[in-house]
Amino acid sequence: MKTNFLAILIFFTAINPLMAASVAGDPPRDPFVVVLDAGHGGHDPGNTWNGYKEKGIALNIALRVGAELEKIPDIKVIYTRKSDVFVTLAGRAQIANKAEADLFVSIHMNGHKSQAQGTETFVLGLHRNQDNLEVAMRENQVIFLEEDYEMTYDGFNPNSPESYIGLTLMQEEYLDQSILLADFIQKNFTNLNKRVNRGVKQAGFLVLRETYMPSVLIEAGFLSNRSEGAFLNSAAGQAAISESIVRAVKDYKNSMNLSILDNIEANPPIELTQESEDRPLDVYDGITFKVQLAASGKKLDPNSRNFKGLNQVSRNKEGKLFKYYYGASSSYSQIQDLHDKAKRTGYPDSYIVAFRGNEKISVNEALKTKME
Repeated sequence: MKTNFLAILIFFTAINPLMAASVAGDPPRDPFVVVLDAGHGGHDPGNTWNGYKEKGIALNIALRVGAELEKIPDIKVIYTRKSDVFVTLAGRAQIANKAEADLFVSIHMNGHKSQAQGTETFVLGLHRNQDNLEVAMRENQVIFLEEDYEMTYDGFNPNSPESYIGLTLMQEEYLDQSILLADFIQKNFTNLNKRVNRGVKQAGFLVLRETYMPSVLIEAGFLSNRSEGAFLNSAAGQAAISESIVRAVKDYKNSMNLSILDNIEANPPIELTQESEDRPLDVYDGITFKVQLAASGKKLDPNSRNFKGLNQVSRNKEGKLFKYYYGASSSYSQIQDLHDKAKRTGYPDSYIVAFRGNEKISVNEALKTKME
């Protein structure tokens, strides 16, 4: 009797995972890939103020962040380096591109001849002031340590402001997502770590230019500042900074509504308020405003059942992501009403976007067309 019972138990234990998979029916989802890039390394120490070495601190933080993210089942972590080795800027980007990553996070420490302090997170773009240019120049000078850097970077000269004028914004289609992640990071640094917030900024970083996914470069503080340098060099400081980055990645991932899209059928539909047929006064000719609800690698039928009853949802493939838009209007007041409805319906992270024809432009640029 014992033998028969044991055989039955083994049989059901073996087939149970297969039964569960059959019931679930859904194919396994691709992992959310995060590439962590510890700045500098090897014969490139980075900033070395007050005896602290940027390359070691950046690596410690990257490894801490990765260890926490690796605990999440559907996140895959890839490192551009896990030890004190030199990796070219182009090589770091190639690692991320080859992995078809969902995020690229480059970790650095700042330095300045003054006692400046605070954190700042950069996305790719033309520098808006001299300070941003100087930070980009300092980080980009690492290419002088590479062989054939003129050929690799098409004659780019990190010390020439003119080189930055022609910087191609290859990251343009990912700019919205990059800014969103950068904002999460900065808010965590400020609210959790109580660091001075120097903001989300744009500048011409070569390592960001070469990547083809949402990408940010973090300057986690100033090694040149006596107290902040000591904080960053300490285990407690590195743990605090790492926690903020981990939370930001989680918040970003959630904001892409992956979990919402996986559980949409459980949400009861909500009726959409009918719009007035009168032509509003604030119509922007040639401009279409929409509400972005979600951005995901998952292709979903944009019907009302899948979006909590919202029945004016469209889908557009942009890069690796499918973006889901609610509504379409040339009236800014109407799209604001739809945005409010989307937030009440269950999309608190939704936001307004603008198009001129098929070209995506900033909302500010769209609103300025009234003055032209």
